[in-house]
Amino acid sequence: MKVLVVGNGAREHAIAWQFARSKRNTGLFVAPGNAGTESFAMNLPEVSGEDSSAVIQACKKHEIDLVFVGPEVPLSNGLVDDLQVEGIPAVGPRKLAAQLESSKAFSKRFMEKYGIPTAKAEIVENEQDLRSIINGIDSKVVLKKSGLAAGKGVFESENKEALLEFGIPALEDGPLLVEEFLSGYEVSVFALTDGVSYKLLPPCTDYKKAGDGNTGLNTGGMGAICPVPWIEPGGMDAIQEQLVEPTFHGFTQEGFDYRGVVYFGVMMTQDGPKLLEYNVRFGDPEAQVLLPLIENDFCNLAEAMVEQNLDQLDLRLSDKTALCVVVASPGYPESYKKDLPVSLPKINQQQLIFHASTYKANETVYTKGGRCFSAVGLGRELLEARSTAYPAAAGITFPGAWFRHDIGDRIFGTV
Repeated sequence: MKVLVVGNGAREHAIAWQFARSKRNTGLFVAPGNAGTESFAMNLPEVSGEDSSAVIQACKKHEIDLVFVGPEVPLSNGLVDDLQVEGIPAVGPRKLAAQLESSKAFSKRFMEKYGIPTAKAEIVENEQDLRSIINGIDSKVVLKKSGLAAGKGVFESENKEALLEFGIPALEDGPLLVEEFLSGYEVSVFALTDGVSYKLLPPCTDYKKAGDGNTGLNTGGMGAICPVPWIEPGGMDAIQEQLVEPTFHGFTQEGFDYRGVVYFGVMMTQDGPKLLEYNVRFGDPEAQVLLPLIENDFCNLAEAMVEQNLDQLDLRLSDKTALCVVVASPGYPESYKKDLPVSLPKINQQQLIFHASTYKANETVYTKGGRCFSAVGLGRELLEARSTAYPAAAGITFPGAWFRHDIGDRIFGTV
């Protein structure tokens, strides 16, 4: 099977890495790819996932059998729709369903329509309404940009001036959600679906804040663990019954024919699980801890998703724990430096390093983004995974490289 993976981040590196391990792999391409995927696949640096015609031409040129779309922007632009018109099988939802991520207003209405527990929210489209709502609050609220924001379109505060300072400029990009603040802890739950049936993957937790102790600005994610050892007994059953099942019922009712990955951003509250948001693809950095735990041949898994026979496949998962530490560029998540030369460490069989938007010149790897690498450690339990991941992260060196030092620390009672 010849496969094209669309994207250039650590998530896409992890997806391509899984396809590379398949016994059915007869050709693996990544568009545009990075310096990490270059070591085992053919990068197509001239092909952007946001250009459907270029992706389709690449598929025809290289006789691609299946496309796996990694990032959200091509999905929200309708890349899968365009591929289907050409008869090219693809893992990912069509544009209609991709609105579950590209429009938080759309997804909030979907949750309410199908009785899915979620935070109370008001959708605001102008400054006057925003000021009216903010002036009336007496506790912390959450502001969320309705559109795509790369994990940085969320602001929480009880300070009215700060909320308006974030919210008024945000309205220039589209509607804004003013949402109640939920207390508890977050869990990332992913399902694979073929539009008829689904398979749940082990729960993850990602660390969104830039600083240790969950301080600082929101980021795209500074680390993750899988599975999550502190979920209460019955927690996953409650998530499946109250959030997952109604969601897939809604998909059927809406005619989404969703063949891809569904992310449920869940807050575990004293009143049970509540859905914060949907994503329509693997998360980053969650993919980097989830994918190494999948033991199925990934070509078989992807093929089952597009051919709608996922229920006939037995999902096999490792009993190990995975922990990811993201190594970032100086200045991230604000203005950051690029084109920094990198030195990479030698790693053992329990360590993985996934690149994010890197490139190679004269045999030297250079950074190109804000979150540059994901160092992953595998272990029998969380402590072992942690002690495996951090040496790999520390071994990735470039000027100003930094990472959080407390990923997985909740087991010690500190996060």
